[in-house]
Amino acid sequence: MDRSELSNVGTVLQGLWAQAQMPSEALNRVAFQGEAQGFASSFAVDVLAPSAIAAAALAATEIDLLRMAGSPAQSVTVDVAHALAETTGYFTLDGVRPDVWSPISGLYECASENGAPGYVRVHANFDHHRDGVLRLLGLPVGETTTKAQVAEALKSWRALDFEQQATQAGLVVAALRTPEEWRAHPQHQAVALQPLVKLTQLDAAHPAAPLPWSAKTAEQLPLHGLRVLDLTRILAGPVGARTLAAYGAEVLMINSPHLPNIDAIADVSRGKRSAQLDLKVEAEREQLQQLIGDAHVFLQGYRPGGLEQLGFGPDTVAKLRPGIVYASLSAYGREGPWRDKRGFDSLVQTVSGINAAEGQAFGGGVPRALPMQILDYGAGFLLAFGVQVALHRQATVGGTWHVEVSLARVAQWLWELGRRPVPAQPDASNVAELVAPWLEGSASGFGGLQAVTHAAGLSRTPPHWSRASVPPGTDAPSWL
Repeated sequence: MDRSELSNVGTVLQGLWAQAQMPSEALNRVAFQGEAQGFASSFAVDVLAPSAIAAAALAATEIDLLRMAGSPAQSVTVDVAHALAETTGYFTLDGVRPDVWSPISGLYECASENGAPGYVRVHANFDHHRDGVLRLLGLPVGETTTKAQVAEALKSWRALDFEQQATQAGLVVAALRTPEEWRAHPQHQAVALQPLVKLTQLDAAHPAAPLPWSAKTAEQLPLHGLRVLDLTRILAGPVGARTLAAYGAEVLMINSPHLPNIDAIADVSRGKRSAQLDLKVEAEREQLQQLIGDAHVFLQGYRPGGLEQLGFGPDTVAKLRPGIVYASLSAYGREGPWRDKRGFDSLVQTVSGINAAEGQAFGGGVPRALPMQILDYGAGFLLAFGVQVALHRQATVGGTWHVEVSLARVAQWLWELGRRPVPAQPDASNVAELVAPWLEGSASGFGGLQAVTHAAGLSRTPPHWSRASVPPGTDAPSWL
């Protein structure tokens, strides 16, 4: 698991492409440039990010080839530093960078066990998650309870005990594990057996046929006319749908009017229209069914089983709309004892040994997070890649397809890419300086937005977002 030499980014892309059974000659049209600067890590974040982005962009050019027979194939360029900048999720609104973490989110030391302290990571960005943790700790709910109070209360808990009780309460908490402890965990064993991007044919009755979208010109983006329903909220899923929008897809984001969102919605909603539907209301479920009837892609990030209970699982949607691509994001996959467990990038880093290993690499052993939420962004780009692979198969093989990506499998992939020694004095440049060359400003429904552009370049149709991000519910739940 802990190889001394890093994988080459071109070799990694070749592996992704071969696993997806995409045309090998396309790899001759990809070029990488630049180098990683400023993001010190013992993990190959500078390999994962550009290879995942390049896979998504190259797949878009293959879709373009299918639709524009006789036109020259587009080439793809990815700048490594730009790719890392995109994975930071950096953005400002009216010149201010929002704090993306709640006051009590973070890593806490717990009671010692076997002579060493344990740690848990708490994700409390949503009020109901925060208050659940505070109740479990016997602390007052609400925003007045401080991080110091939480830290003091957790000193009397064993990390694994707190994780277990929090999980049973439906909260999002993770106990720190070493790489060895994670490898011995049954969920790791289940994850390791899963493909990085899993494609399952839901039916074989839908015949191969030209992609059923509106006609396009050579100057229009590769996915022009593709209709994507985006039922995701928290980072990886929205990034995947945003990437498809950058390649020209019409993305309609569907939020619940009763669920909170993260501040990053201003950034990850670029290129999308945004509507609201309450799927607990029959009339609004019927509206979603109507939208599915004219959709080409259904992307969802609900906890495994969540949408099945509402009547929108993959098999049901495949019957509603034969030939659709159904894409699912999860924390830990759909197999193993944690298949129903909630999780986010920071928590998966914690349980999978990444934080512990990174802390050891930087000396002192204090657990350390990666310099960006690479699992979220990597999973998002791989979702966009997988969706386009499924579209390509529809056109060449036929069928209705289910695409699956999990954060834990992306973490396993990051381990597989190898590690390297970290510099004695890590680069201390701030993120704003590192991402500055790739920032663009625009008006948005949230205020003046400055955010990082997409890191892939296409030779004829440069990716871009033609719609400004808007708050949930701005648009009607209908296609243009």
